[in-house]
This record gives sequence, structure tokens and C-alpha cells, in this order.
Amino acid sequence: MRLLVVEDDPDLNRQLATALTDAGYAVDTAGDGEEGHFLGDTEPYDVVILDLGLPVMDGVSVLESWRRNGRKMPVLILTARDRWSDKVAGFDAGADDYVAKPFHMEEVLARVRALLRRSAGHASSELQCGEVALDTRSARVTVDGSAVKLTSLEYRLLAYLMHHQGRVVSRTELVEHLYDQDFDRDSNTIEVFVGRLRKKIGSDMIRTIRGLGYCLAEPDDAS
Repeated sequence: MRLLVVEDDPDLNRQLATALTDAGYAVDTAGDGEEGHFLGDTEPYDVVILDLGLPVMDGVSVLESWRRNGRKMPVLILTARDRWSDKVAGFDAGADDYVAKPFHMEEVLARVRALLRRSAGHASSELQCGEVALDTRSARVTVDGSAVKLTSLEYRLLAYLMHHQGRVVSRTELVEHLYDQDFDRDSNTIEVFVGRLRKKIGSDMIRTIRGLGYCLAEPDDAS
């Protein structure tokens, strides 16, 4: 899962990016509204965390422009605690949720998880596909009840496929959603990570759809 943080406070920006990266996400950052608007308008993010009080271009204007341009990614806005009018303006502009400053980082992480679940049509924080279970709260993966150790990129790959299970996901889509902007992207490495995952969760869980990509599905669903 790939996230964008748009926050002009450098310390808070860094804290958010670090916490989200530690939680298993690929994270891009922007320090003003103009840069954030450009990234959100040109890159495919799974969730955006957007401060409303931004320099150059304010957060409400950024969000309104994204929605006008058809950008549908979930957006979590950051607002000042005593500015209820900012919350209303943010929701009217197309925000999906908000967190008031100052906040606990765990609350932000929980709201991000909820937005990701909601956008993919999942109700529970634990995703299940056959004997494979992924707990988005703890980033813990089990197969038939036994814990499986994954690298950060293996976890990102599995999490993306679990959120979109049953759907064919192209290599290009995986590259766009697993790596941050500065990563040296190479679609060939996706095959390597898929191979590693198959060894850890079962070779029949991830199907290769020739010419299209990959599909995570229970073995009984294979056609």
C-alpha cells in the first residue's frame, strides 16, 4: 500500500512518514500544497494524509481540485482541534475522515487501516484468504494458524493482494502501489517477491494470469 503525507511541519511530516513506513507502507511526502497537489494528481495512492493549513496552496483547495479531476483515493485530513469549521470545509471538499491536532500516532494508523479496508470493501481488520490470514493492526501473517515471517516488501505485496483478493492485479499496478517515489522501480522484481511469497504461504494461493498479472484466491476458487 502506498500513501502520501502532505504536511508543512517538517517534524510532524517526518514522524508520520516514519510511523507509516514502520507499519509496512510505502510513503511519499510533500511539504506544501502545490507539491502535494501535483503528487496526488499524478501518482496512484491508496490513502492520502492531508493537512489543511498548508502554504502555497491550502488543503481544502488541494482536495477540491483532486475531486474535480476525478481522483477518488481516500483522504484523511489533519485539522486544528478548535477549528470545527475546517472539518466541515474538509468534508464538503471530499474528505473521508479527519484527525484533530495534536493526535496520537496510533489513532492515525488506525484510521488509515480503516480507510484502506473500507475502500477495498472489507469490514474486519483481519483479512482472510483460505488458510492465509493477515492482521492489519499487528502486520502479523499466519498460515493455518502458524506465524509466517515476511520482509517488508513481501508484506506489502501480500497486503495489497489480500485487500484486492479475487481480482487480477497487473505488475504495473503492483509496482505503482508497493514502492515510494524514490525507489528504483523494476517490475521484474515483482516476480521475485511473488516467488518468495508462494514458498511461504503456499504455491497455489497466487495465480499467474498470463499477460495480465496475478490473482490471490483460495485454491478451490482456481479455474
